[in-house]
Amino acid sequence: MTTSTRAPEDTRAPEDDPVRELFASGSVAEHLVRGVVGLVLAVAGLGLAGQSAWWLLLLPLAVVSWRGCPTCWTLGLAQTLSRGRAERVCDDAGCRPVRSSTR
Repeated sequence: MTTSTRAPEDTRAPEDDPVRELFASGSVAEHLVRGVVGLVLAVAGLGLAGQSAWWLLLLPLAVVSWRGCPTCWTLGLAQTLSRGRAERVCDDAGCRPVRSSTR
């Protein structure tokens, strides 16, 4: 006898998305400012490291500004840009993507 098992449906509401909570910003402008600040800190830390190793302490500040690595920042930018455009509607039958009517 064979039984088929299905993966459990993702029944989280759109506002419960952990990626959006961790990486996305309130606005695109805010996200771009965080990116520029992180880039300036990283370039300054690496560029001035030849003068003193203490400048390398700017690198953790860049990581905090990006909320992780540059890839994490890019993921957050995509989430911030898509906010309000592609959402999910969840009900008893499961979740399905819908296109938001407001931009």
